[in-house]
Amino acid sequence: MTDDALDQMAILAGALPFLKRYDDQIVVVKYGGHAMGEEETALRFGRDIALLEQVGVNPVVVHGGGPQINAMLKRLGVKSNFVQGLRVTDEEMLDVVEMVLAGPVNKQVASAITRAGAIAVGISGKDGGLIQARKLTRTYRDPDSHIEKVMDLGFVGEPEHVDPRVLKLLIGADIVPVVAPVGVGADGQTYNINADTVAGAIAGALGAERLLMLTDVRGVLGPDGQLIPEMTVAEVKAGIDAGWISGGMIPKVETCIYAVERGVKGAVIVDGRVPHAVLLELFTGQGAGTLIRA
Repeated sequence: MTDDALDQMAILAGALPFLKRYDDQIVVVKYGGHAMGEEETALRFGRDIALLEQVGVNPVVVHGGGPQINAMLKRLGVKSNFVQGLRVTDEEMLDVVEMVLAGPVNKQVASAITRAGAIAVGISGKDGGLIQARKLTRTYRDPDSHIEKVMDLGFVGEPEHVDPRVLKLLIGADIVPVVAPVGVGADGQTYNINADTVAGAIAGALGAERLLMLTDVRGVLGPDGQLIPEMTVAEVKAGIDAGWISGGMIPKVETCIYAVERGVKGAVIVDGRVPHAVLLELFTGQGAGTLIRA
Protein backbone atom coordinates (compact mmCIF):
# COMPACT_ATOMS: atom_id res chain seq x y z
CA MET A 1 0.00 0.00 0.00
CA THR A 2 1.36 3.43 -0.94
CA ASP A 3 2.06 6.22 1.52
CA ASP A 4 -0.71 8.31 -0.09
CA ALA A 5 -3.22 5.52 0.45
CA LEU A 6 -2.14 5.14 4.08
CA ASP A 7 -2.49 8.91 4.59
CA GLN A 8 -6.01 8.78 3.15
CA MET A 9 -6.95 5.89 5.45
CA ALA A 10 -5.61 7.82 8.45
CA ILE A 11 -7.67 10.87 7.50
CA LEU A 12 -10.83 8.78 7.16
CA ALA A 13 -10.19 7.03 10.47
CA GLY A 14 -9.65 10.38 12.20
CA ALA A 15 -12.86 11.80 10.75
CA LEU A 16 -15.04 8.82 11.72
CA PRO A 17 -15.96 9.98 15.27
CA PHE A 18 -17.00 13.36 13.88
CA LEU A 19 -19.03 11.75 11.10
CA LYS A 20 -20.94 9.85 13.79
CA ARG A 21 -21.43 13.01 15.85
CA TYR A 22 -23.01 14.95 13.00
CA ASP A 23 -24.96 12.09 11.40
CA ASP A 24 -28.50 13.34 10.64
CA GLN A 25 -27.79 16.60 12.51
CA ILE A 26 -28.59 20.06 11.12
CA VAL A 27 -25.68 22.40 10.45
CA VAL A 28 -26.51 25.98 9.42
CA VAL A 29 -23.76 27.65 7.38
CA LYS A 30 -23.72 31.41 6.91
CA TYR A 31 -21.85 32.05 3.67
CA GLY A 32 -20.63 35.64 3.66
CA GLY A 33 -20.52 37.81 0.57
CA HIS A 34 -16.83 38.49 1.16
CA ALA A 35 -16.12 34.79 1.71
CA MET A 36 -17.61 33.90 -1.68
CA GLY A 37 -14.51 35.15 -3.46
CA GLU A 38 -13.64 33.91 -6.92
CA GLU A 39 -15.41 31.20 -8.89
CA GLU A 40 -13.07 28.41 -7.75
CA THR A 41 -13.71 29.38 -4.10
CA ALA A 42 -17.45 29.19 -4.71
CA LEU A 43 -17.17 25.82 -6.45
CA ARG A 44 -15.03 24.47 -3.59
CA PHE A 45 -17.66 25.65 -1.10
CA GLY A 46 -20.33 23.90 -3.17
CA ARG A 47 -18.35 20.66 -3.12
CA ASP A 48 -17.90 20.87 0.65
CA ILE A 49 -21.62 21.41 1.27
CA ALA A 50 -22.50 18.58 -1.12
CA LEU A 51 -20.10 16.30 0.76
CA LEU A 52 -21.80 17.14 4.06
CA GLU A 53 -25.16 16.09 2.62
CA GLN A 54 -23.69 12.92 1.13
CA VAL A 55 -22.18 11.74 4.45
CA GLY A 56 -25.45 12.21 6.36
CA VAL A 57 -25.26 15.79 7.63
CA ASN A 58 -28.23 18.12 6.96
CA PRO A 59 -26.73 21.45 5.83
CA VAL A 60 -28.74 24.67 5.51
CA VAL A 61 -26.99 27.59 3.80
CA VAL A 62 -27.82 31.24 4.47
CA HIS A 63 -25.87 33.59 2.21
CA GLY A 64 -25.01 37.26 2.19
CA GLY A 65 -24.18 39.35 -0.83
CA GLY A 66 -22.97 42.79 0.24
CA PRO A 67 -20.21 43.08 -2.40
CA GLN A 68 -22.58 41.91 -5.13
CA ILE A 69 -25.21 44.45 -4.05
CA ASN A 70 -22.56 47.19 -3.99
CA ALA A 71 -21.49 46.29 -7.52
CA MET A 72 -25.06 46.45 -8.83
CA LEU A 73 -25.80 49.74 -7.05
CA LYS A 74 -22.62 51.20 -8.54
CA ARG A 75 -23.69 50.12 -12.01
CA LEU A 76 -27.05 51.81 -11.44
CA GLY A 77 -25.50 54.94 -9.94
CA VAL A 78 -27.24 54.48 -6.58
CA LYS A 79 -25.27 55.58 -3.51
CA SER A 80 -25.27 53.48 -0.31
CA ASN A 81 -25.32 54.81 3.23
CA PHE A 82 -24.47 52.64 6.23
CA VAL A 83 -25.39 53.17 9.87
CA GLN A 84 -23.75 50.90 12.48
CA GLY A 85 -22.88 48.45 9.70
CA LEU A 86 -26.43 48.27 8.32
CA ARG A 87 -27.36 49.48 4.84
CA VAL A 88 -30.00 52.22 4.91
CA THR A 89 -32.56 50.82 2.47
CA ASP A 90 -35.11 53.01 0.71
CA GLU A 91 -37.75 51.65 -1.67
CA GLU A 92 -35.57 51.96 -4.78
CA MET A 93 -32.64 50.26 -3.09
CA LEU A 94 -34.86 47.52 -1.65
CA ASP A 95 -35.80 46.42 -5.17
CA VAL A 96 -32.09 46.12 -6.06
CA VAL A 97 -31.23 44.29 -2.83
CA GLU A 98 -34.00 41.72 -3.29
CA MET A 99 -33.19 41.28 -6.98
CA VAL A 100 -29.52 40.55 -6.27
CA LEU A 101 -29.93 38.42 -3.13
CA ALA A 102 -32.93 36.32 -4.18
CA GLY A 103 -31.82 36.28 -7.83
CA PRO A 104 -28.32 35.68 -9.16
CA VAL A 105 -26.48 35.28 -5.83
CA ASN A 106 -29.00 32.79 -4.45
CA LYS A 107 -29.07 30.75 -7.64
CA GLN A 108 -25.28 30.74 -8.04
CA VAL A 109 -24.81 29.29 -4.56
CA ALA A 110 -27.50 26.65 -5.12
CA SER A 111 -26.05 25.82 -8.53
CA ALA A 112 -22.53 25.30 -7.14
CA ILE A 113 -23.88 22.78 -4.61
CA THR A 114 -25.99 20.99 -7.22
CA ARG A 115 -23.07 20.79 -9.65
CA ALA A 116 -21.12 19.02 -6.91
CA GLY A 117 -23.64 16.19 -6.70
CA ALA A 118 -26.23 17.21 -4.11
CA ILE A 119 -29.63 18.77 -4.81
CA ALA A 120 -29.89 22.38 -3.62
CA VAL A 121 -32.89 24.71 -3.91
CA GLY A 122 -32.64 28.48 -3.53
CA ILE A 123 -35.38 30.24 -1.61
CA SER A 124 -35.76 33.56 0.18
CA GLY A 125 -37.09 34.28 3.63
CA LYS A 126 -40.35 35.30 1.95
CA ASP A 127 -41.00 31.81 0.61
CA GLY A 128 -43.29 29.53 2.60
CA GLY A 129 -43.62 32.17 5.32
CA LEU A 130 -40.09 31.30 6.44
CA ILE A 131 -39.15 34.67 7.96
CA GLN A 132 -41.75 37.04 9.35
CA ALA A 133 -39.91 40.31 9.83
CA ARG A 134 -40.43 43.63 11.55
CA LYS A 135 -38.81 46.98 10.99
CA LEU A 136 -35.44 47.27 12.71
CA THR A 137 -34.89 50.37 14.82
CA ARG A 138 -31.64 51.72 16.18
CA THR A 139 -31.23 54.48 18.74
CA TYR A 140 -28.41 56.97 19.10
CA ARG A 141 -27.58 59.89 21.38
CA ASP A 142 -27.55 63.25 19.63
CA PRO A 143 -24.10 64.80 20.24
CA ASP A 144 -25.56 68.32 20.59
CA SER A 145 -28.74 67.84 22.59
CA HIS A 146 -27.67 64.55 24.25
CA ILE A 147 -31.22 63.35 23.62
CA GLU A 148 -31.66 59.73 22.56
CA LYS A 149 -33.20 59.56 19.09
CA VAL A 150 -34.38 56.77 16.78
CA MET A 151 -32.57 56.15 13.48
CA ASP A 152 -34.68 55.41 10.44
CA LEU A 153 -32.93 52.69 8.43
CA GLY A 154 -35.74 52.44 5.90
CA PHE A 155 -36.76 48.92 4.93
CA VAL A 156 -34.19 47.14 7.08
CA GLY A 157 -35.77 44.45 9.21
CA GLU A 158 -35.06 41.77 11.77
CA PRO A 159 -36.65 38.33 12.18
CA GLU A 160 -39.73 38.42 14.38
CA HIS A 161 -40.64 34.77 13.81
CA VAL A 162 -39.09 31.89 11.86
CA ASP A 163 -41.40 29.16 10.59
CA PRO A 164 -39.02 26.32 9.68
CA ARG A 165 -41.61 24.02 8.06
CA VAL A 166 -40.45 24.70 4.50
CA LEU A 167 -36.84 24.03 5.54
CA LYS A 168 -37.80 20.77 7.26
CA LEU A 169 -39.68 19.63 4.15
CA LEU A 170 -36.61 20.25 1.99
CA ILE A 171 -34.26 18.60 4.50
CA GLY A 172 -36.59 15.59 4.75
CA ALA A 173 -36.38 15.21 0.97
CA ASP A 174 -32.54 15.30 1.07
CA ILE A 175 -32.50 18.76 -0.50
CA VAL A 176 -30.10 21.47 0.68
CA PRO A 177 -31.96 24.75 1.34
CA VAL A 178 -30.11 27.91 0.28
CA VAL A 179 -31.72 30.97 1.90
CA ALA A 180 -31.52 34.61 0.78
CA PRO A 181 -31.83 37.00 3.76
CA VAL A 182 -35.00 38.92 3.03
CA GLY A 183 -38.24 38.66 4.98
CA VAL A 184 -41.78 39.92 4.89
CA GLY A 185 -43.79 41.84 7.48
CA ALA A 186 -47.31 41.06 8.64
CA ASP A 187 -48.54 43.76 6.24
CA GLY A 188 -46.71 42.21 3.27
CA GLN A 189 -43.80 44.68 3.30
CA THR A 190 -40.45 43.24 2.21
CA TYR A 191 -37.43 43.85 4.46
CA ASN A 192 -33.69 43.57 3.90
CA ILE A 193 -32.19 41.61 6.82
CA ASN A 194 -28.58 41.12 7.85
CA ALA A 195 -27.52 37.60 6.77
CA ASP A 196 -25.75 36.90 10.09
CA THR A 197 -28.98 37.64 11.95
CA VAL A 198 -31.01 35.41 9.63
CA ALA A 199 -28.55 32.53 10.04
CA GLY A 200 -28.72 32.78 13.83
CA ALA A 201 -32.51 32.92 13.84
CA ILE A 202 -32.81 29.92 11.50
CA ALA A 203 -30.27 27.89 13.48
CA GLY A 204 -32.22 28.59 16.67
CA ALA A 205 -35.58 27.71 15.10
CA LEU A 206 -34.19 24.41 13.74
CA GLY A 207 -32.34 23.50 16.95
CA ALA A 208 -29.19 23.07 14.87
CA GLU A 209 -26.17 21.16 16.13
CA ARG A 210 -23.85 23.85 14.76
CA LEU A 211 -23.99 27.35 13.32
CA LEU A 212 -20.94 28.12 11.17
CA MET A 213 -20.37 31.80 10.37
CA LEU A 214 -18.07 31.91 7.34
CA THR A 215 -16.50 35.34 7.01
CA ASP A 216 -13.25 37.05 6.03
CA VAL A 217 -11.55 36.96 9.45
CA ARG A 218 -9.85 34.07 11.27
CA GLY A 219 -12.21 34.15 14.23
CA VAL A 220 -12.14 35.98 17.56
CA LEU A 221 -8.67 37.31 18.35
CA GLY A 222 -7.57 37.86 21.94
CA PRO A 223 -5.88 41.00 23.32
CA ASP A 224 -2.55 39.53 22.13
CA GLY A 225 -3.85 39.15 18.57
CA GLN A 226 -3.89 35.36 18.72
CA LEU A 227 -6.88 33.26 17.63
CA ILE A 228 -9.04 31.99 20.51
CA PRO A 229 -10.18 28.43 19.62
CA GLU A 230 -13.09 28.23 22.09
CA MET A 231 -15.07 30.62 24.30
CA THR A 232 -18.10 30.55 26.56
CA VAL A 233 -20.88 33.09 26.22
CA ALA A 234 -19.73 34.68 29.49
CA GLU A 235 -16.18 35.05 28.15
CA VAL A 236 -17.45 36.68 24.96
CA LYS A 237 -19.52 39.20 26.91
CA ALA A 238 -16.50 39.97 29.10
CA GLY A 239 -14.39 40.56 25.96
CA ILE A 240 -16.96 43.02 24.63
CA ASP A 241 -17.08 44.86 27.97
CA ALA A 242 -13.27 45.00 28.07
CA GLY A 243 -13.13 46.40 24.55
CA TRP A 244 -10.90 43.80 22.84
CA ILE A 245 -13.91 42.36 21.03
CA SER A 246 -14.99 45.38 19.02
CA GLY A 247 -16.15 46.77 15.69
CA GLY A 248 -17.59 44.34 13.15
CA MET A 249 -16.82 41.35 15.37
CA ILE A 250 -19.48 42.39 17.89
CA PRO A 251 -22.54 41.66 15.72
CA LYS A 252 -21.00 38.32 14.71
CA VAL A 253 -20.47 37.13 18.28
CA GLU A 254 -23.88 38.51 19.30
CA THR A 255 -25.45 36.36 16.58
CA CYS A 256 -23.56 33.35 17.95
CA ILE A 257 -24.78 34.12 21.47
CA TYR A 258 -28.36 34.51 20.21
CA ALA A 259 -28.21 31.09 18.53
CA VAL A 260 -26.57 29.32 21.46
CA GLU A 261 -29.08 30.74 23.93
CA ARG A 262 -31.83 29.27 21.75
CA GLY A 263 -30.49 25.76 21.87
CA VAL A 264 -27.81 25.57 19.18
CA LYS A 265 -25.05 23.33 20.57
CA GLY A 266 -22.24 25.57 19.33
CA ALA A 267 -21.64 28.53 17.00
CA VAL A 268 -18.36 29.02 15.18
CA ILE A 269 -16.81 32.04 13.47
CA VAL A 270 -14.65 30.66 10.64
CA ASP A 271 -12.47 32.18 7.93
CA GLY A 272 -14.31 31.20 4.75
CA ARG A 273 -11.23 31.96 2.65
CA VAL A 274 -9.44 28.92 4.10
CA PRO A 275 -9.84 25.94 1.74
CA HIS A 276 -12.38 23.42 3.11
CA ALA A 277 -12.96 25.51 6.24
CA VAL A 278 -16.36 23.87 6.86
CA LEU A 279 -14.89 20.36 6.72
CA LEU A 280 -11.91 21.32 8.89
CA GLU A 281 -14.23 22.75 11.52
CA LEU A 282 -16.62 19.81 11.64
CA PHE A 283 -14.41 16.81 10.98
CA THR A 284 -11.10 17.55 12.74
CA GLY A 285 -10.23 17.88 16.38
CA GLN A 286 -8.54 21.26 16.14
CA GLY A 287 -11.35 23.00 14.21
CA ALA A 288 -10.77 26.09 12.09
CA GLY A 289 -12.11 29.12 13.97
CA THR A 290 -13.58 30.25 17.29
CA LEU A 291 -16.25 27.98 18.81
CA ILE A 292 -18.75 29.69 21.14
CA ARG A 293 -20.68 27.51 23.59
CA ALA A 294 -23.17 28.18 26.35
